Amino acid sequence: MKGIVADNLKSARGFAAGLVDAAACDQRPRSTSREWVMTPREIEEYRALRATIRDRGTQRVWLFLVVIAAWAAATIATAALAALPVATLLPLLVLGSGFETLCGVHMGIERIGRYLQVFYPPDEGERDWERTVMAYGLAYPRSGPDPLFSPYFLLAIVLNFVPVLLAEPVRLEVSVVGAVHLFFAGRVVAARLASGRQRGRDLERFQRLNRESQAAHPKV
Repeated sequence: MKGIVADNLKSARGFAAGLVDAAACDQRPRSTSREWVMTPREIEEYRALRATIRDRGTQRVWLFLVVIAAWAAATIATAALAALPVATLLPLLVLGSGFETLCGVHMGIERIGRYLQVFYPPDEGERDWERTVMAYGLAYPRSGPDPLFSPYFLLAIVLNFVPVLLAEPVRLEVSVVGAVHLFFAGRVVAARLASGRQRGRDLERFQRLNRESQAAHPKV
C-alpha cells in the first residue's frame, strides 16, 4: 500500500514539474523572425488595430450606401426647387464629400494593415492575412471589386451633369459647371490609381522606418 502511494506521489510531482516547464516555455521567446515577446501594451495595440480594420471595412460599405442615398436626395430636391445649372453643384458637393470620406477610410485601413505587417511579424508557421492578402493582390490583380466604388461615383457624376444639359444653359454655364464635374471625375480616377499603388508604397515606407528605428535603438 505504501509503495502505491509513493508511486502516485512521484507521478503527481512529475506531472506538476511538466506543467511548470510548459508554462516557462510559453513565456520564453519562440524562435521567430521578430525575436521578441510582445508586451501587454503591444498586445492591446495589435488587437485594437485589427479590430479597427474589421470595423472600418464594414463601415466603408455602409458609408457608400449613405453617400449615394444622400446624393440622390439632394439631386431630386435641387431639380424640384431650382432650375439653374449651377444648382447641380450642391449634390456634387455631397457626392465629393462622401467620396473623400470613403477614400480616407479605405486608405487608413490599408495603412494599418501594412503597419501590422512590418512591426508585428507572425510566428514561424502561422498564417498571416496581411501578407497573404497583399501577395494575392499582386498575383491576381483586378480580381476583386473596386474598394473605392469608383465606377459608381463616375456614373453619378455623369447623371449629376444631365440636368445641366436639360436646363438649356448658356456656354459659360456649361463651361464652369462642366469643369467642376470634370475636376471631380479626375479626382476619382486619381484616387483609384493611388489606392492601387498604396500597399507597395506604404510597405516600403514602413520597412524603411523600421530599419531606421532598429539602427537608432539597436538590440543588446
